[in-house]
Amino acid sequence: MKGEKTSRRYKLSHVQIIALGFFIMIAAGTLLLMLPFSSKSGEFTPFTTSLFTATSASCVTGLVLADTATHWSLFGQIVIITLIQIGGLGFMTIAVLFTMLFHRRAGLREREIMVESINQLQIGGILDITKMIFFGTLIFEGAGAVLLSLRFIPLFGWGRGIYYSVFHSISAFCNAGFDLMGTFSGEYSSLTAFYNDPLVSVTIMALITVGGIGFFVWDDLRKNKFRFKKYKLHSKLVLTVSLILTVGGALLFFIFEKGLPVGTRILNAFFDSVTARTAGFNTVDIAAYTGASKLLTVILMFIGGSSGSTAGGIKTTTVAVILIYTLAGARGKNSAEVFGRSLEENALKKAVYVFFVNLLLALGAACFICAAHGFSVIDVLLETFSAMGTVGMSTGITRELGTASKYIIILLMYLGRVGSISVAGALFEKRTKPAVTSPAEKILVG
Repeated sequence: MKGEKTSRRYKLSHVQIIALGFFIMIAAGTLLLMLPFSSKSGEFTPFTTSLFTATSASCVTGLVLADTATHWSLFGQIVIITLIQIGGLGFMTIAVLFTMLFHRRAGLREREIMVESINQLQIGGILDITKMIFFGTLIFEGAGAVLLSLRFIPLFGWGRGIYYSVFHSISAFCNAGFDLMGTFSGEYSSLTAFYNDPLVSVTIMALITVGGIGFFVWDDLRKNKFRFKKYKLHSKLVLTVSLILTVGGALLFFIFEKGLPVGTRILNAFFDSVTARTAGFNTVDIAAYTGASKLLTVILMFIGGSSGSTAGGIKTTTVAVILIYTLAGARGKNSAEVFGRSLEENALKKAVYVFFVNLLLALGAACFICAAHGFSVIDVLLETFSAMGTVGMSTGITRELGTASKYIIILLMYLGRVGSISVAGALFEKRTKPAVTSPAEKILVG
C-alpha cells in the first residue's frame, strides 16, 4: 500500500511528460551531434554548439551557431532533420503513430497526453486526428518536395537535388527554417539566392502556412471543406487573423523595403510576412532591413502561428482573444462576442498569462544580452523574440554571443516550444488546491 501511494505521488503529469520528452530528445540529439562523424571535419563538435543546434532543431527554431550545410556531415544533417520532424509534429504524435503501427491500442493516458501535446480541445476522435496528421504531413511535405525538386534537381543534380528538396520541404512545413544553401550561396545565406524565384518562394510560403495553421483547423477544413459558416470558432479566428497578418504584414514590408523591382518586391514582402511569423527562412539580408521592418518582424515573431501546429509564438488566437475583449471593453459590453459566439472568460485569463509571460521572458533576456554585449537594441530584441517565438530569424549576432547569452537563447527556444507556462506548471504543479481563498478587495485599474 505504501509503495502504491508513493508511485501515485510521483506520477508525472501530462505537461511534465511533454516537457521531459523534449528534454530527452534534445539531450539525445546533442550527444549524436557531438560525435566526430556528425561533422564534415571528422572532429568532435563542442558541447554548446551541439546543444544549441539540437535545441533549435527539436524546437523547430532555426537559429544556428554552425552553418548546417558546411559544418555538419550527411549523418549530422539527417539527425537535424529528424529532430525537426519529431519536434514539429510533437514526439507524442510519433509515439502514438508507432503504437498504432504495431497494432497496439493507445490507452486513455496516451490519448490525454496526445491531446495536451497537440493542443486539442477534446479527447474524442484523437486517434483519427493523429492519422490525419500523419497522412496530411506526408502529402504536404511530399508535394512540397516535388515542387522544389523542379528547381533543385537542375541546379544540384538528381541525388543532391532530391535530398535538398526533401530537407527544405520538411524544414518549411515544420516551420523550422534550417537550410542547406551554405555550399551554394554562402554560409548562413538561407534562401537569398532565390529572392526572385516564385517557384521556391511560393512553395516555401505554402508549406509554412499549412504547417502553421494547426491540426485542429486541418480537421475542420477536412470535414467542412470551404463552408466557412460551419467552421468552429477556433478555426474562424485562426484563418481570419492569419489572413490579416499575412496581407497586412506584406503591405507594410512593401512600404518599408524599397530598392527592388515592383514584382520582386511584392514577392519578398509576402515571403517576409509569412516567414517572420514562425519559420525563419529569409530571401533578403535581415541585417539590411530598415528599422521599421525589424520592428515589424519582432511583432510578427511574437504573435507566431496557431495553436496545435508546428508554429511557435504566443499564437494567433491569443492575440485575437485579447483584442476582442479590449474592443468589447471599449464599447462598454459585459461579454466579448465574435462570429455570433461569446468567448469564455477563462480564455482571456490564459491569453493574458501567455502574452505577458512570453513578453517578460523575451524582454528580460534582451536586457541581459544588451548589458553583456554592445549590440544594437533592435538586433537583440529580434534575436530574443526570434528564440522565444521559435522563429530563427537573426541579423547575424547569434554566433557573436557569449556563452551565457547562448544558454539564455537555448532556454528561450525550449520554453517557446514547450510553452513557458506549461514548463512552470510542470515544475511547480500542485496536486491539491488551497482550501481557503483570500478575501477579495477592489483596486483602481486604468
